[in-house]
Amino acid sequence: MILPFTAIVGQEDLKTGLIVNVIDPSIGGVLIMGEKGTAKSTAVRALAELLPEYSAIKGCAYRCHATSGLCSACQAETDKGASLSKTKVRMRVVELPLGVTEDRLVGTLDIERAIKHGEKRFEPGILAEANRNFLYVDEVNLLEDHIVDLLLDSAAMGVNTVEREGISFSHPARFILVGTMNPEEGDLRPQLLDRFGLSVQVGSIVNKAARVEVLRRKAAFDADQQAFAAEWQAEQDKLAAEIVTAQQLLPRVQVNDATLEAVVDLTMPLNLDGHRADIVILKTARALSALHGLETVGEAEIKQAARLALGHRLRRLPFEEMGASRLEAAGIAR
Repeated sequence: MILPFTAIVGQEDLKTGLIVNVIDPSIGGVLIMGEKGTAKSTAVRALAELLPEYSAIKGCAYRCHATSGLCSACQAETDKGASLSKTKVRMRVVELPLGVTEDRLVGTLDIERAIKHGEKRFEPGILAEANRNFLYVDEVNLLEDHIVDLLLDSAAMGVNTVEREGISFSHPARFILVGTMNPEEGDLRPQLLDRFGLSVQVGSIVNKAARVEVLRRKAAFDADQQAFAAEWQAEQDKLAAEIVTAQQLLPRVQVNDATLEAVVDLTMPLNLDGHRADIVILKTARALSALHGLETVGEAEIKQAARLALGHRLRRLPFEEMGASRLEAAGIAR
């Protein structure tokens, strides 16, 4: 059993970054920077446990959505006029091992079988397992660059296509990418950093009362996990309902010219490369507004979104925490 998500003490930026990506997966995932033992993987697994089941096509290895983003196999059945039955599945966390190969990541086509028998057989990879799930990449900065490129390309496009010897197979690859790294062990290239939607800094809690509360909750959880989970069930149900409501409200959250100008007013003085930061801030602000029950994007939501979206996109001075001083100068410090 996993510690309930709502029972995690502190780490508010981490929890918010994960929640808004569930509300709007097109935000582009979250990069978690900091030391070990700060509830990074616990938070991801706990959120997956909290979320309600979703509808998927029964028997599909990729858990295709019944109305969009079908894999090649489901699309072929649909083209034949077959009726695809549905089932309910739970969201889960798929981990990417450090030494993963390209074939293990994207999957492989059995060329010999295709040539001899005329059958297109695809061996699914990790991206297939990750579709409509969390994909958790610990120490993403230690992965080979071409693996990170493949990972981020699939996350951006939402589709994984494998082509070998003129034979191709594609399947949806819409997942919430969560990467972790300790900056002391090496950085990601700026081009790769920019591809993560949000970033959060996590560290040990320094407030004495909060540290005591961490120990109290962990001791209670270890003593009787069922009783502890029951104690927090009401909070869990409340947050799950808020997330579902926010997902439904999101399409109705209005963006006006004043909102767009407010986003650009924050980013222009920072001399950022490209426009991805602006787009991510806007998407995150809409998701936060939906979470807060608003149908228009608020000023507070824009600033909170900017704080999550800009830290890893700012050039650092020596010994500076990711863009910290420039965020402070812009009035959006962490």
